[in-house]
Amino acid sequence: MKFVQENILLIVVALVSGAMLLWPYVRRATTGRGVSTAQATHLINREDALVLDVRDPGEYGAGHILGAKNLPLSRLDAGGAEIAAKRKDKPVIVYCDTGNRAAKAAAALKSQGFAKVVSLSGGLGAWQQAGLPVEK
Repeated sequence: MKFVQENILLIVVALVSGAMLLWPYVRRATTGRGVSTAQATHLINREDALVLDVRDPGEYGAGHILGAKNLPLSRLDAGGAEIAAKRKDKPVIVYCDTGNRAAKAAAALKSQGFAKVVSLSGGLGAWQQAGLPVEK
């Protein structure tokens, strides 16, 4: 007991650093994996992946990935995956501006039975930075 009292700070630091090391694995397990823009284009071209933009309609209208369907995160959480319902066997790529909403959308789709859900790492910003097509 005396050891714990004298070294409580070291014990707390060890626990926190261990949790920080495990966090990416825990998050990946619940939200699905992220893919790069190159991997996303491969899924789109070779495996007929569905691309879902989970941003609000105004953001979608300002510019989106060529051929992407708009399904805001708020509708997806309420069971509004009607756009993707017939495609549960195909890959689904979800994206937003930065990837935060996409991770939540990927988790929601997984809970609705979609097996091949991935999120675009870096979101639309990474897509544009790679010089890939965007339509308005």
